[in-house]
Amino acid sequence: MFCMQCEHTIVTPVAKGCSYAAGMCGKTSEISDLQDVLVYLIQGVSAYAHLARGVGVVDAKVDAFLPQAFFSTLTNVNFDADRLVDYTQQCMAMRNRMRDLYHSACLVQGVEPVSPKGAAELEISVDKAAMLAVAPQTIVNRGADDVGADIVGLRLLNLYGLKGVAAYMEHARILKQTSDEAYAEFHRIMARLGEDPTDMEELLGLAMAIGHLNYKVMEILDAGETSEFGHPVPVKVNMKPVAGKAILVSGHDLIDLQLILEQTKDKGINVYTHGEMLPAHAYPELGHKYPHLVGNYGSAWQNQQKEFANFPGAIVMTSNCLINPEVKGYADRIYTRSIVGWPGVKHIIGDDFAEVIAKALECDGFKYDEIPHYTTTGFARNALMAAAPAVIEQVKAGNISHFLLVGGCDGDKKERSYFTDIVAQAPKDTLILTLACGKFKFNDLDLGEINGIPRFLDVGQCNDTYSAIQLALALAKEFDCGVNDLPLSLVLSWFEQKAIAVLLTLLALGIKDIRVGPTAPAFLTDNLLTALNEMTGLRLITTVEQDLADILGK
Repeated sequence: MFCMQCEHTIVTPVAKGCSYAAGMCGKTSEISDLQDVLVYLIQGVSAYAHLARGVGVVDAKVDAFLPQAFFSTLTNVNFDADRLVDYTQQCMAMRNRMRDLYHSACLVQGVEPVSPKGAAELEISVDKAAMLAVAPQTIVNRGADDVGADIVGLRLLNLYGLKGVAAYMEHARILKQTSDEAYAEFHRIMARLGEDPTDMEELLGLAMAIGHLNYKVMEILDAGETSEFGHPVPVKVNMKPVAGKAILVSGHDLIDLQLILEQTKDKGINVYTHGEMLPAHAYPELGHKYPHLVGNYGSAWQNQQKEFANFPGAIVMTSNCLINPEVKGYADRIYTRSIVGWPGVKHIIGDDFAEVIAKALECDGFKYDEIPHYTTTGFARNALMAAAPAVIEQVKAGNISHFLLVGGCDGDKKERSYFTDIVAQAPKDTLILTLACGKFKFNDLDLGEINGIPRFLDVGQCNDTYSAIQLALALAKEFDCGVNDLPLSLVLSWFEQKAIAVLLTLLALGIKDIRVGPTAPAFLTDNLLTALNEMTGLRLITTVEQDLADILGK
């Protein structure tokens, strides 16, 4: 196996990448190799989907399926070999069908067909043994000895960024939000990556194209969530348990939470959010509608083994961030959904959560109420725009001197205390915006207010970067300046591929001088980091004291 897609990538003085029997995320070499073959074949399907569009052939099933299958290979999503083989079988059938449709359309139109190279040429009888046999030629760092670490690093920046986009495309699709333009661009980029490009300028251009694509996808995802559940309204959320039977819902897919809430009405079961699901409380059709959505349990994804082991109810994982549930003995009461999978863990297909509900009623539940502790969430697009006039007034009055967006993925490295410290040490006239699960490093701090405006503004999930961008654009318009001229600084924590997609979006939109940490992605070589710094000002975090001095001196 070889993998370097997440922040847990093994890095030694002589080598980078997880290349042993298992990755740091817990996936085995077998799972890693199966994922590589699946990704390679997805690139092959996209090659024909891209060509077919040129002769007027569009297959909605292919458009819907490929991002979903690609999402299944993101960090901490699917560890089930059988599911990966099934995805690959479906991809092979789709590749063959798209090839036939393309050639048929070319024949009818009198067009000379193109024969794509690379991933589109893969021919295997799809079973696990055949996939593992072909894995060496599909490995993500293929050709490294010939093209060098910089080119491979750029290919992986694109591949991993596009994988994050695919995840957001799937979240949007579940909410019936799709875009033919977005699917076309996805296939174009995927197809090109399957040809193993070697030109640095082209690869940098593809990275910016991925950023622009992700912006479009976050826009339609925002439309899907707000049309389905209403615009978020700031709300205080209890972070402590209350007495009663319990179900915990983790991940990103709000539809699953809604289904569970609807099916648990009047059953004496309390429902809790976990991790990236926390912002759900702010949506009128979720947190405001169902009183048995009583709070949030636990913190970020990396603490789940301890927290889930102590949760006395049923648990549902709706999207990424699953960690081995067998280690702490709760595999019999955790359930997976959609693209999530773990061998032996029950997978819920369809919209009936009766089995989850039965398990919750069987479990002990919480015996007593704990003393409440609250955090506030819900400062998404509409709420931010409604607050903008008051914020602008305080800026003009000199009461707000700076905006500091500290967001991204959480993780368990000790260096991540940086993100807690920079928020705690930021001057009292600084507004703190946050999003994604990185907020759990500091959302228990009491940061107070600035003349009635909360200093801590939780924008929502990682995809709600779209909301933060809208605020920045509104402020720039009001002050008649560019976004980079605002007293706004971004400090991002990264862990997996959604964070890479968000970073590429910000860079593609021209946002300069972003700080990222706690470490550089392993696939970015020193040369690439230097090039990105020269292009965009992207830099690694240093110390809280030094970075705050530089930020506030802007």
